[in-house]
Amino acid sequence: MTVPAQTARRDGALLVAAFFWLAATAWLRPLALPDEGRYIGVAWGMLHSGDWLVPMLDGLPYFHKPPLFYWITATALALSDTTVAARAAPWLGACLGTASLFLFAGRWAGRDTALAGLFALVTAPLFFFGAQYANLDMLVAGCIAATILAFTHAVLLGREDAAWKRTVLLAYVLCALGVLAKGLIGIVLPGMVLVLWLLVERRWQAMFQLLWWPGILCFLIVAAPWFVLMQQRFESFTHYFFVVQHFQRFSEGGFNNPRGPWFYPVVLAAATLPWSLWWAGARQREWRERSEPAAARRLMLLWAVAITLFFSLPRSKLAGYILPVVPPLIYLAADAATALRARAPRWQSAWRIAAAVAVAACLAGTALLARHADGSQGELARLLRERAAPADEVFALDEYRYGLLFEARLRKPVVVAADWSPKAVASRDNWRRELADAAAFAEHREWLVEHDAVLPRACAAAGVAWFVGNTNIIEEFPWLKHAEKVATRGELSLWRAAADTPLRRDQCRGKPSASSGSTSSPPRR
Repeated sequence: MTVPAQTARRDGALLVAAFFWLAATAWLRPLALPDEGRYIGVAWGMLHSGDWLVPMLDGLPYFHKPPLFYWITATALALSDTTVAARAAPWLGACLGTASLFLFAGRWAGRDTALAGLFALVTAPLFFFGAQYANLDMLVAGCIAATILAFTHAVLLGREDAAWKRTVLLAYVLCALGVLAKGLIGIVLPGMVLVLWLLVERRWQAMFQLLWWPGILCFLIVAAPWFVLMQQRFESFTHYFFVVQHFQRFSEGGFNNPRGPWFYPVVLAAATLPWSLWWAGARQREWRERSEPAAARRLMLLWAVAITLFFSLPRSKLAGYILPVVPPLIYLAADAATALRARAPRWQSAWRIAAAVAVAACLAGTALLARHADGSQGELARLLRERAAPADEVFALDEYRYGLLFEARLRKPVVVAADWSPKAVASRDNWRRELADAAAFAEHREWLVEHDAVLPRACAAAGVAWFVGNTNIIEEFPWLKHAEKVATRGELSLWRAAADTPLRRDQCRGKPSASSGSTSSPPRR
């Protein structure tokens, strides 16, 4: 179907406006810790380590997730080291999902549904906030949505159509990007949805046609090299990445945020208001007829149900995991609303009210988050950025401060002083375990030290020694009272120890060099 040039230009302008809207408030709030600080910090470390293959968490190989998010973020930060640039990856994921749904709906449901879906998707609060939240969830959600829609588009076109081959190739590339965004779910979730849909549609031939060897080859060319290179460099990479970080995290209950099976249905209904109210109108649509619009409708329902059930199985649940379900639910809401609006004028008025409420909810929610965000670490980091020199040493006392590297624009890792005993590491799924796991892949682990190694290391520092920690940490490190307290923000303080301060002048007399201090980390994998 050929789209008139004027309509195509208008649709392109609408998409651009939608993309700008999704980034409009990305500058308003400081980094959300720990999540945004963790992932942006890894990208910042990748940028300044010069190694664009190995993700680095505080200078240590970090293999919880694959590298696509870090590549995008590091590239954006190389162009502009701002908070907006640091949130480029989720924004791109949201743009990909938005454009894919708009184009698919325009082809198989009509332009009215496409326009309604476009507006509803970018003003659904969960999707809007996800586009400005720097973790991996929106990036992989965009890739998953685009993959499913591209494969479905190819099936509905039929193999005889001239666009079939390039559509399938595009779908495999998108699937590979999903794997590089967050691992196996980039292929498992689209595959699960498509197989279920093809079985329901009884399109047996299409199921085998999609297993097209040029597409599979294209997928391997894009997705496989990074995994092969990491296994060559790190002997236990495959076990840690796939077994520990995929299967164990999915099946075990010892990780954070345990929730019941009710969690995701409630999140979806509440966080997509007011558009979720329009789902009730979907029952008046035609579901059983053998037509492309009805087939697309069935796809969206299967997509939403299957992925919601998938993520409801493990005990550990986070709201961002369910982002891949938002596009199909918005499609169903827009499809129902289009039919209702054509039937009676009152539904047109209801749609306008819902649109105003959705925009207000997005803006009010952003303002609320910005107002109540804790920016204390960011404020101290700005002081550190202004006063620290490249030769200075920065110490994080008794807790790793995610995001500190980026917020202070540090070019080398901080020294993390904590209890690195196996018992302490295994006690919780937190920053300590992440750093300990990363240290097991590292040849040099000098960034992780025990408490009694801090003072000798600070005494041996070539430049100024800086210390970041809770204000009451001075009870555990009493020699800190001899350092200069630069500032306190909330419960967090920043201390400075130059060569002429009492700490370095008096407390360091007779201290051993930093290299003789106690360090501890797990054995190398």
